[in-house]
Amino acid sequence: MELRDYQEKKVEELKSKVNELLELGGNKICVLKAPTGSGKTIMMVEFMKRLVSPIDREDQSKKTIERNFEFDFRYSYFEDIRDNIINQNEILFLNWEKLYNKDRIYIRENEKGKNLSNIIENTKQTDREIILIIDESHLTALGPSAMRVREDIEAKITIEVSATPTFTENVVEVYHEKVVEEEMIKKEIWINPDLKKFNDGRRGGWQMAIDAAIEKRKELKKQFGEEKSDINPLLLIQLPNRNAGIIEVDEDIIQDYLKKKYAISEENNSLAVWLSENKTPNLVNIEKATNEVEVLIFKEAIAHGWDCPRAHILVKLRKESESENFEIQTVGRIMRMPELKHYSNHPELNIGFIYTNFNDISIVGNIANKYFGQQTSRRSEVYKKLDLPSIHFKRQREKTRLSSEFSTIFMEIADEMNLKGILDIKDKKIPNKMIVDGKIIDIDKVGKIEHSIMNYHSPAMELQTYYDLFCKANVGEFAPVDSMGIIKSALNRFAYKVMGFEKDDPEFHKVVLNKNNFEKIEEALTKTREKYKSIIAEKGEEREVENLVWNVPQVISYNSEYKVLPVQRSVMMPFYSKFQQNNQQALFDSETELNFVNYIDKAKYVKWWFKNGQNEVNYFAVPYIDRYGNQSAFYVDFILQLENNNVWLLDTKKGQTAEDAGPKAEGLAKYIKGQKDQGKKLFGGIVTPANGQWRYNDNEKYEYNPNDLKDWKFLNLN
Repeated sequence: MELRDYQEKKVEELKSKVNELLELGGNKICVLKAPTGSGKTIMMVEFMKRLVSPIDREDQSKKTIERNFEFDFRYSYFEDIRDNIINQNEILFLNWEKLYNKDRIYIRENEKGKNLSNIIENTKQTDREIILIIDESHLTALGPSAMRVREDIEAKITIEVSATPTFTENVVEVYHEKVVEEEMIKKEIWINPDLKKFNDGRRGGWQMAIDAAIEKRKELKKQFGEEKSDINPLLLIQLPNRNAGIIEVDEDIIQDYLKKKYAISEENNSLAVWLSENKTPNLVNIEKATNEVEVLIFKEAIAHGWDCPRAHILVKLRKESESENFEIQTVGRIMRMPELKHYSNHPELNIGFIYTNFNDISIVGNIANKYFGQQTSRRSEVYKKLDLPSIHFKRQREKTRLSSEFSTIFMEIADEMNLKGILDIKDKKIPNKMIVDGKIIDIDKVGKIEHSIMNYHSPAMELQTYYDLFCKANVGEFAPVDSMGIIKSALNRFAYKVMGFEKDDPEFHKVVLNKNNFEKIEEALTKTREKYKSIIAEKGEEREVENLVWNVPQVISYNSEYKVLPVQRSVMMPFYSKFQQNNQQALFDSETELNFVNYIDKAKYVKWWFKNGQNEVNYFAVPYIDRYGNQSAFYVDFILQLENNNVWLLDTKKGQTAEDAGPKAEGLAKYIKGQKDQGKKLFGGIVTPANGQWRYNDNEKYEYNPNDLKDWKFLNLN
């Protein structure tokens, strides 16, 4: 296989970097940062070949490797592993999500006594080095459960392969410009070009997007023909996920529209569907350049590693929020050049096209980044395992929901506000917006996309959707699926009895959605929820407790709201904190907490400290009984280890929070006593500032009087 120039250079650079890291002590991370469409999988398999031969997603990745390097390695799925061991130059393919999902397919022991832990342990006993390669690392590899799996594997080298990697150390980067120069990918992406000519006052946003995309596909097909190419450009239509209770554009509506207007259907093989509940037979060979399928409908994800260079146009339909993001992985589906060359006579063939009914748009790395962030802090090598018992509550689906009494309360609030008198019922035009003429040069650069705006008036179907979304958005903290209908019933009752409209009258929907009215109606609904909560006792959630063995996480990720705070003794480095908008003042839960950080970071007896988080499985919590008699989890603020290896659990309180800390303090004291009885060198309690010093309470019976702290011990860490 012949590599492109940039691929050849980066494969050699990656091999040199990994060989260098292999000679160092400890476990290391290396990153291959490569743009979408640059051939990451091909580069990685060539790298593996050269790494083991110095002289010279699961199914998709395995097929690619076997096709190119059939005789260099042994390729195995989990079930193919022999003798519970990974042999020399053997590549084990795992679906990363199956490592830690609810079924834990690879982690639990099967009837043959095979699980991943046993395989890893047996392999290490042969003195073989394990290299862990995570393709598209930003998807799930930094989740708390995934991190525990990575700790168990304890690979000598972990290689993250991604267009938007999380880690920033030991990076081998393939530059976007080089990939374009080699004509591997399209030069840019255009968003809703020339859409205005479809704005005729009769079509909704999704109809305009699809009509424009169909016309563009026909134009591109003709241009390929003029290039003497038989490429059949593929149009991808990404549907939003179904939201219960909302009338939306679904696969049935889209398929009916395509069939009636364009004769595109499953029956004549011009339409394929890739949904979890419906996969059409003609998906076979859809990747081939001359395949007859013209349109593919899918939802959230096509299989990772799916490679279809003839995909040229993407239609992405809006979900329930007015502003939406495009994920790099989705846009990447239309980035590849089908014949690995650009076309000078037909420049539109060098461009990818997106059509959408969004009114604002940003591009993001992947959905996981919303949860795991793009900045990382790593655990110091000074840390030795603590193995502290910890608890975590699994939330169940049962949630508080609105009842029919909400409608009665809303009528009372509407009367108090004179809602009928302050609503504008004359202006019933509901303007809408769509972006036009947007452009993306480098899809791997996240951020806002420049574009223009086109105004249009929503037809009846769109108005119904927006009205449903308005009702769903106003359920507040109550369960949307169960409570959205209650909101609609309350508004219906008000419309019929007070405003004089028919029930479910589209004309009243226009009144609600009018820009002069919806904030007033939202205010009435908010006041109703507040009064409802004061009258109806909230239903407590049933929760299942999970008992864990806790250690400081190896890696914690943060979003852009966090900045580096210079500290010396944090076990996580760099240490990230939320900052105020001027980026000058770090934001902690309290000033007391910030002052305590300053104290322990300079304390000479402190070896390291860890700032704990809240509510997540990778953070530390002790059990306690709250004031209502319910078992709860207390996430202690700080875990410290001193130079003498004693471990301290300390939670900062002051004033009212110290007065209210009784149940948590007593739960913590009970936990510490229990661990001491088992031989742990564990100390701690509630800590508070007093006259320039820090004092802590570790009594089994907690009392706090700011004027009398005689039962509080002095905390001396200097």
